[in-house]
Formats: sequence, C-alpha cells, structure tokens
Amino acid sequence: MDNKRNLYVITHCQSCYNKHHIFTGLIDSVLTPDGHKHAQDLAQKLRKKRIGLFYTSPLTRSKQTLQHIKKYHPEAQVIIDKRIIERDYGELSGKSQVKYKREYPELYPIYHRSYDIPPPGGESIKDVEKRIKPFIQEVISRIKKDKVNVLIVTHGNAIRPIRKYFEDLTNDQMMKLEHQRHKVFKYQIGV
Repeated sequence: MDNKRNLYVITHCQSCYNKHHIFTGLIDSVLTPDGHKHAQDLAQKLRKKRIGLFYTSPLTRSKQTLQHIKKYHPEAQVIIDKRIIERDYGELSGKSQVKYKREYPELYPIYHRSYDIPPPGGESIKDVEKRIKPFIQEVISRIKKDKVNVLIVTHGNAIRPIRKYFEDLTNDQMMKLEHQRHKVFKYQIGV
C-alpha cells in the first residue's frame, strides 16, 4: 500500500507583463502565446500524475496555466486561494524593472530581493511568507485526510516560501532562487 502522496508546485507560465520585465504583482496580466504553449507542455508532463486537487491563485495568468493542465484531470477539484497570489509590488506595480533599475540602482536590489523590506505600499517576501505558511499546512492536512495528489499553480514570489518550507532553505537561499517557470517541483507527503 502506497502511504505517500505527491504535492506538485509550479509557477504560472509567461505573462505579457513578465515578457516585458514589468513589476506585475497584483496586476492581472494574461499569458502570452508562448505562455500558452509552455502551459500545454507542462500539461503533457503532468498528464499521467493522477492529480485529484488543484490550488490556484485568483489571477488570470495562473488560472490560464491551470486550464491547460486540468484538461487531463477533468474530475479534479479546483480551489482558488488568494493566499498564493503574487507579491504586491505597491507603487512599483506596472513599472518597468529595467527602467527602475537604471533610475534607482541603489533601491532596485532592496525592493527586488530583500526579505523584509517591502517596496513602497507593497509586501515584503516576509509578508508573503506569513500568508503562505498557513496555506501550506492546510494543503498538507488535506493531502493526508483525502490521500490525494495535489498541484499548486502560483507565482514566482509565492513559490519562494513554499520551496523554503519543503527544501529547508535559509532566507538568503530563498531570496537567491531564480524563477524556473517550466519546472515542476515535487514533494512527497506521508499519509
């Protein structure tokens, strides 16, 4: 008898704002044509994984990524959870990262990669982690209770604390993680 279940975690595929290196945060950007193609590729990778439950952010780019994957798991339940939404970039939302880095070279690395300093009016990664931790614990409880494989479709800055939790990373290691947009992270949960 198999007493483990799998938790799969991915970031949404390329959105229009990602493509143009814009601080996106809570702005509801849609997938690019390449983003849709990569979502189809991810769907193929995951098609035989027997996923019974999906969690997704409420933002369109995550839901569009999930639509491609869900085609192969039509019976699976979908839960939209705002706790796994992207980090709020506050006043930086909608601004070009390249331009901001050029105009404010001393502030860019702080707002872009600091663990506990938020951009003006936005969230720090520490803030994101505070909402992600209880979410992770609920997902683990659900996996144990229902004995189901789960997929989470989230965002680059929301996946950081998820990876920190399961990979036992320090804050510095977590902040050095680069987006791996087409990678499926897999964690086994004992049931």
